[in-house]
Amino acid sequence: MKKVYANAADALDGLLFDGMTIAAGGFGLCGIPELLLQAIKEDGVKDLTFASNNAGVDDFGIGILLQTRQVRKMLSSYVGENAEFMRQYLAGELEIEFNPQGTLAERMRAGGAGIPGFYTKTGVGTQVAEGKEHKDFDGETYILERGIVADMSIVKAWKADDTGNLVFRKTARNFNPPAAMCGKVCVAEVEEIVPRGSLDPDNIHLPGIYVHRLIQGDHEKRIEQRTTRKREDA
Repeated sequence: MKKVYANAADALDGLLFDGMTIAAGGFGLCGIPELLLQAIKEDGVKDLTFASNNAGVDDFGIGILLQTRQVRKMLSSYVGENAEFMRQYLAGELEIEFNPQGTLAERMRAGGAGIPGFYTKTGVGTQVAEGKEHKDFDGETYILERGIVADMSIVKAWKADDTGNLVFRKTARNFNPPAAMCGKVCVAEVEEIVPRGSLDPDNIHLPGIYVHRLIQGDHEKRIEQRTTRKREDA
């Protein structure tokens, strides 16, 4: 089965539709599938639900789809660093389902593993628990969280072979593996596609069984900025 495609638009051909749910890898500005997000923007598909830790920044990551109003709902754990994300949320223009980061990652992993739900203590007694089933185990209260199964997942890795085995580089191995697992179809973008058999099996972070389509491309590799000021003498 063909897995390697010429570009992002070709890799997404036939997969996009209005109202779909997409799981996207990335954390802050690291490990974002930027080429696939740009292709989604150019396609014009709308009313999207994204499951992603955050939405990048205003002009990068999922933020570019917020600008074009293609996103209806976000399942996220973090709103900061994106002024448009915050504005749309506060204005009631964007639906947000907040998830603690660990819960969101486990919801993706569970969905990919065929687990419909799990109980966790995280969020008990907070707004996160509102409307969710509560159950006591050994004297402790837990809430039921449902696994996420997305129509499609998009992820960014460092290297791949032509069968879709993926290797992530350092911090980019964040939400990408669980996001890849939970999509009915997974499309991955990588910096380099290497010959089959050249990847050390012990260093493969995500088996190719989870990856259906694959592209290679150039990436911007943005970083988040930290500002400092000169220390004042006491």
